[in-house]
Amino acid sequence: MKKGRKPGFETSSGIEVKTVYGPPDLARFSPDRDLGSPGSFPFTRGVYPTMYRGRLWTMRQYAGFGTAEESNRRYRYLLSQGQTGLSVAFDLPTQLGLDSDHPQAQGEVGKVGVAIDSIDDMETLFRRIPLDRISVSMTINATAAVLLAMYLAIASRRHIPWSSLNGTIQNDLLKEYIARGTYIYPPQASLRIIIDILTFCQQKVPRWNTMSISGYHIREAGATAVQELAFTFADAIAYTEAAVRAGLKVDSFAPRLSFFLAAHNQFFEEIAKFRAARRIWAKLMKERFKAKNPLSWAFRFHTQTSGVTLTAQEPENNVVRVTLQALAAVLGGTQSLHTNSRDEAIALPSQESARIALRTQQIIAHESGAADTVDPLGGAYFLEKLTDSIEERVWTYLHKIDDMGGMFRAIEAGYIQQEIQESAFRCQKRTESKEQIIVGLNEYAGSQEKIRFRLHSPARRIGKVQVERLRALKKTRSARGVKGSLDALRQAAGAHLNLMPFLISAVKAKATLGEISDVLRDVYGICHYLRSDGRPSIPLSGSLSVFRHPPGCLACTLYDDGRRRAPDLSRRGLAGLLPQ
Repeated sequence: MKKGRKPGFETSSGIEVKTVYGPPDLARFSPDRDLGSPGSFPFTRGVYPTMYRGRLWTMRQYAGFGTAEESNRRYRYLLSQGQTGLSVAFDLPTQLGLDSDHPQAQGEVGKVGVAIDSIDDMETLFRRIPLDRISVSMTINATAAVLLAMYLAIASRRHIPWSSLNGTIQNDLLKEYIARGTYIYPPQASLRIIIDILTFCQQKVPRWNTMSISGYHIREAGATAVQELAFTFADAIAYTEAAVRAGLKVDSFAPRLSFFLAAHNQFFEEIAKFRAARRIWAKLMKERFKAKNPLSWAFRFHTQTSGVTLTAQEPENNVVRVTLQALAAVLGGTQSLHTNSRDEAIALPSQESARIALRTQQIIAHESGAADTVDPLGGAYFLEKLTDSIEERVWTYLHKIDDMGGMFRAIEAGYIQQEIQESAFRCQKRTESKEQIIVGLNEYAGSQEKIRFRLHSPARRIGKVQVERLRALKKTRSARGVKGSLDALRQAAGAHLNLMPFLISAVKAKATLGEISDVLRDVYGICHYLRSDGRPSIPLSGSLSVFRHPPGCLACTLYDDGRRRAPDLSRRGLAGLLPQ
C-alpha cells in the first residue's frame, strides 16, 4: 500500500480517520433507531421535519461596540442588508456589573462590546428596531437578569406585550467559571438568579429562550469537539437538576432551553458533532429526566464560527475558513448562525467585513443548494460512524462527571479546567511542530504585507461620552425612587423572593446596572479566586490545579472578551518548568 502523507489521520478529538468506510463500520447501526425522521426522536437528522425547505436559519451577526448609538447604527445597517436577527455584544464593564464611571472600567468602556449603564442606553440601543418582530440574542451572563429587565422595561415603554418578545439570553454561569471568566457571584447565588429567570419567563415571557447553554467558549478555550459537547451537556444537566429541585416541572422550562456551539475547521467532525448533539440531548431529556413533551427533547442551537482559528496573518484567508465552518453548521442543522469577519483576529469587524460575513451565509443559503434537502450527508458511512464515535465518547465523559458527583464537583476539583488546558496544549504543540498546517501561519506564509482593507478603529472619546451621559442621568432621575427600588431589591434578595419583578422596578426607576449589581454583591458576596490560605476556593480556570507549588508569575491577556486560552496555555507550558 502506498505510504500516506502523514503517519496517521485523526480528528481534533483524537478519533481515528480510516482510509475508507463501508458497511462493516456500521454493523451496529440501525437507521430507524439511530436516524429516524427529521423532526422526530432522536432528532439526529434535524429538529424540524422540513428544516430549511420551510424556513432558513436565522442569520444573526454578533455585534456591539462603543456607545448605544454606534451599535444601533450597525444593527440597522445589518438588518437592511438582509440579516434576520440581532445578537448583542456587551463591553466587559457591562458583563461584570460595573458602570462606565467605575475605576476598573477605565480603558474598557465600549471596547469589546457596547456600553450599557441604564435603561436609557438600552432604549437607544434598540431605537427604530421592532422588538415584536425581530428576535434578539444577548451574550450576557452574570448580569443577564439586569439586562433582561431593561429589555422588558423598554418593551413596556413601547406598549409591546412581553408574550410577543422572541429572543435569548446566554445566562450560562457554569461555563464562566471554567472557560470565560465574567462571573461576579458565588456559584449557588448565580444558580439562584438563573432559576428566578427560568421561573419568571415561563410565566411572563413564554417565547423567550431563558438560557443558551454554551459550548462555544469551552471550545474556544481549547476543548476538543467531544469535550465541547460533554462539558456543555454536563452544565445543562446541572441546571436542569437545579430547576427540578426548585420545584419546576422539566417540561415547563426545557422547551425554552437553547444551546450555543462553535464551528471549527474539521468539516466532517463538526457536522457529526451537531448531529450527535441532537441525539444525546433527546436521550437525556427523555430517558434521564423523563420529559414527556417532544419539544423538551429537541436540541435547538445557535452556531458561531470559530474565533481562535482566524489568523492575523493573511486575514483574507479567514473568509475561506469561515465559509467552511458556516457550511458545516448548515449541513449540521443549526437554527441560527453568526459568521465571523475576516478581521476579527486583529480588530472589531469593520462594516465592510461584517457585510462580507453576512453575504457568506446568504450565498450558502441561496446559491449552494445546501439548504434544499434535510440532512444531505445523512447515511454516509464516514459521517454516521463519526457521529456514533462522538456520541460514545461524550457519554463516557458524562458518566465520569456523574461519578465525580456532577458538574459542580468536577469544576471544584479542577477536572474540567485541566482537561481543556491539556487539549489546548496538545493543539498548540501540533501547530508548532507543523503536524497541523495553518495556511499562511506555519506554512505557505508569505511576506508580511500591509493589510489591504480598512480596519475598524474605535472612537477615543467613548469612555468620556459614556461617563458624561451617566452623570447627566444621575442628576435628572429621582434619587428617592432609585433608593426605594434598590432597598426593595435588597430585601427580596435576602428573603429569597424572585428577583425579576424587583429588577424591572429598579431599572424603570433608572437605577444603573452597577448600582443594581452592587446591591446583589452586598447580599450574595463575590466569587473570590483565592482563599486566605492561598488555595483556590473554586479553581475557576484551573490556574493552580496543574501545579504542586503556586507559580511565581502572573499570566494574563489584555483587551480580551472573556477568553482564557492564551493565559491557560502559558500556565500549562510553564508547568513542566516548575518544581514538582
